[in-house]
Formats: sequence, structure tokens, C-alpha cells
Amino acid sequence: MKHQLRVYNSLSGKKEVFKPLTAGNVGMYVCGPTVYSNVHLGNCRTFISFDIIFRYLSYLGLKVRYVRNITDAGHLENDEDVGEDRISKKARLEKLEPMQVVQRYTLDFHAMLSKFNTLPPSIEPTATGHIIEQIEIIKAIIKAGFAYEVNGSVYFDVLEFNKKERYGKLSGRNIEDLIHNTRTLEGQSDKKNPQDFALWKKAESQHIMRWTSPWSEGFPGWHLECTAMSTKYLGQEFDIHGGGMDLKFPHHECEIAQAEVIHGKSPVNYWIHANMLTLNGKKMAKSTGNNILPNEIFTGENTMFSKAYAPPVVRFFMLQAHYRSIIDISEPALEASEKGYHRLMEALNYLGDLPTGAKGDFDLDHWQDKCHEAMDDDFNTPVLIAHLFDAVKFINSVKTGLQSIDTIQKERLIKMMESFSFDVLGLEKPLKKPIPSDHKLEQTIHLLIKLRDQARLDKNFALSDQIREELLALGIELKDTKDGTEFQFE
Repeated sequence: MKHQLRVYNSLSGKKEVFKPLTAGNVGMYVCGPTVYSNVHLGNCRTFISFDIIFRYLSYLGLKVRYVRNITDAGHLENDEDVGEDRISKKARLEKLEPMQVVQRYTLDFHAMLSKFNTLPPSIEPTATGHIIEQIEIIKAIIKAGFAYEVNGSVYFDVLEFNKKERYGKLSGRNIEDLIHNTRTLEGQSDKKNPQDFALWKKAESQHIMRWTSPWSEGFPGWHLECTAMSTKYLGQEFDIHGGGMDLKFPHHECEIAQAEVIHGKSPVNYWIHANMLTLNGKKMAKSTGNNILPNEIFTGENTMFSKAYAPPVVRFFMLQAHYRSIIDISEPALEASEKGYHRLMEALNYLGDLPTGAKGDFDLDHWQDKCHEAMDDDFNTPVLIAHLFDAVKFINSVKTGLQSIDTIQKERLIKMMESFSFDVLGLEKPLKKPIPSDHKLEQTIHLLIKLRDQARLDKNFALSDQIREELLALGIELKDTKDGTEFQFE
């Protein structure tokens, strides 16, 4: 089958045929986390979405350079130019060096994405590792006449840029509305216009993270780092830029403006944005208490759900919605995903033992084409999953003797099912054979459950998590219920 991959381009507002700038190669940049706290579930959804895109492009035989940054310089609390640097604030509150905060939450980020079985990016640059590049870009923007320095800070002149190119073309906003709806905030008096954004901020005396520049001792603006790192590793023009829907304005809008000023052309061919995740029908927010961390779902140590759900189940749940759709996480939704995930894994486990006979009625070529068509249609994972369950129905009908499959078909079906489930969707391979449930093994598991219970009482959650995860790796799943902890063999 000849593939014609179509992707939804946020810049044009429609699906477009995907044509890499260089045949056989793809450059993709995705905005990574600001590492000042545990990565939240909504962020995980975004990175899982781009993991799917990375996987499918690679599956198609394309050589992908996937760049995802780490924002370790911090940016201001409202993502604009006022407030306190988030990393500096966390360091001050916890009496730590800022880079201790960065290290702690970078490790947490990597550990969490590993639990979700996401592939690491090709390059993972940091904002602090590219201060020189950011300073050079500021110099170029000033030289081009689109930035100005005031009292040691440098700002991008949005109104001047708008005379040349439309500011707001990605988010669909126009400058007149932005001017009309902008209120003057304290600390913005240095700007010519409230819409202007910081390229460099002079550090106040209490600001911890600071660097020397031609304008002052200070720190770069948030929007600048992604322009510096994306163009350094992917060139002045590259294929895909991705991130969460919340980054479309102002972050990505500012990136476009910066790059167009210094390079004289649009930096990205396809802008891709993943939508948000809600919890029990409401927006997730720490302030309202409607919030849950991924590990709290995995351990069951939360007040939202009655039991724990394993990382592969949560990943499977997220893939049952299209990446551009809002998805709501709730107990019934996770319960349904858990049943579906186990049903799929049981079929995959049994595939090798399917009895063969006369050729059956299952048209493998047509089924494979439908799977490819789903992913070629803007990475439509829910439709792909529906096709996988069509195959599951066939597998179960062969088990019960209602249909048959020959040896060649069986080998092809195994290869295709595993390829779509594991290589494309990134689901984790199940154990080929379940661990036998004998008396001594059960006693050992109950002993480990007691040790885990004691660890939780002692608030040694690292040990508690380790016991759960290592048992899960052996095919033994712990389930925390109101009546205690139960176990089952996967």
C-alpha cells in the first residue's frame, strides 16, 4: 500500500499531505517541560501523543530527528514578563540550589515517561545550555530593527513586526483585538506596548539564576529558547513543531515572529498541537483540588479512584481518543480501558498458540490497509484500535472453532498485530506465559504485600512503588481496594 500521510496543520487549520523538506528525513521539535515540579498528567498526554507521531513516522521508514527541550532556566509565573521565576521560586521555598530542583524534576520527568513506554527523543537540549545562542539571536533581532533595550531588559516590538508580517496567524488572533483586550500590568512600564514580549530580562537583586549579557546580568525570555534550540538542531526551516494546545498563544506565536525576523521565512511547515486532558469532567487544577499525578493513579494512593491502574492501561486509555480531542479521565473510563487493554493482550498472548487449518475468511490485506489508513489520517489511534479489536474477534472465533486460519496467515497476523500494537501504539509486550499460581508463590506475594503495606505506613513510597513495579514486571499486578491489596497474574 502506498502511504499518503495527512496531518492537521494548526497554521492552515486543515489536513495537509505530509511532504518532508528532505526526502526520507523528518525534523520534529516538541516543547518539553519546565522542570520545577512533578510532571502532570496533561503534559504526559502531550508527550504520549508525539511519541505516537515519532513512532509512526519511523514505522513508515522515515529517519526522524526528534528534538524535545528541557526548560531549566525557569520562566515567569504567568508566562509573560512579571512575577517570579518558577524554578527560582521552588529553590527559595525548599532552600535548594536551583539546579537541584532542575535535576530532581528532570529525573522525575524521564522516569514517568519511561513508565508510559515513550521513546526518548533524538536530542534533548536544555535552555541553560544554549544561553550563548539565545544572546546571539537577540543581537540579530535588535540589528533587524524589531527589538529595543530599556534599563537592561530587551523586548520584541510586536507592533513593528506586525507591519511586516501578521502577528497572530497561528492562533487566529489579530493585533487590534490584542491591543483592545490588554490591560496594563505592574512591571510592564518599560515596554513600548503591552503586547511586546521579553527577549532578555535584567535580574532583580533576589533573582538566583542569572547570566552575563551585553545588556545586563539577567536571564532570557521563555519564548527565545525554543527558537534557539529548534533552529540549531533542525535548521532555519524544519518539518514539524509540536506542543500542547495551550502553547499556541503566546509561546508558538512568539517563536514564529522571532524566527521570521532573523531568517526571513516561516520556520515550520506543519504545526501540530495536542489537546487537553480533563478530570471527571472538569479542568485539572491544583487550586481546585481537581488534580491527580500519574504516580497516584499507578499506586492507587488517591481519593479519586477506588483502585490502582497500571501505566500501560493509562496509555491505552489516552490512545482511545484522537490527539486533537479533549479527553476526560474518570474511573468508568479507566475501568473500560483496563478491560479493553487486557482483552487485546490476551489475544496477543494466544496468537502463537492459534490452531491452523484451512484458509479462513479474514482478509488480512484489507485489514492491514484499514490500519494504515487510520494512522495516515492524522495519526488516528482510536480508529486503529477499533481495527485491532476486529482482529481480536477473529482470533477468538478461531479459538472457538468458528473460523480457521492457515500457517502463512497466522505468521502474517502475528507480525502485523505486534507491529501495530507495540511498534506503533507503544503498548508493552505481555508475558508469553503466565506465572503459575502455586501455594509457595502466593505466600511470597502476600509477604511482599505486607512489606509494601509497612513501607506505605512509614511513608517510604519509593520502596512501595519499587515492590509494585518489580512485581508488575514479573507479570503480577497488585490492585489496591477498600478491603486491602489483591493480586492477579497478567
